[in-house]
Amino acid sequence: MAQHNELGKKGEQLAVDFLLKNNYTIVERNYRFDKAEVDIIAQQKGTLAIIEVKTRSTNDFGNPQDFVKPKQIQRLVKAVNEYVIENDLDVEIRFDIIAIVKQGKGYDIEHLENAFYHF
Repeated sequence: MAQHNELGKKGEQLAVDFLLKNNYTIVERNYRFDKAEVDIIAQQKGTLAIIEVKTRSTNDFGNPQDFVKPKQIQRLVKAVNEYVIENDLDVEIRFDIIAIVKQGKGYDIEHLENAFYHF
């Protein structure tokens, strides 16, 4: 597996661990619809958090969250709409980003709630 893929998988697991520690329930991982993949669907109280995980080995080229582009957001929204319909859900939905940057042997994790709004 390519090194960036391994880093991405590691980042997703760190994000899941972070969410569990913060009283979220993981509902789904890597949900796919059409051309979109939702990294993590989690729930906390009555809110469904749609979480995009961005992991980088350095922030020399910008913060991880800066790499979520409008086209990706559109695809995520379309996938989440399908997920909500498919599962007949009636919940608040929030789009978050968990940005992870490798720092030596550790990782900095930043959870950005309501990171973007669907349009």
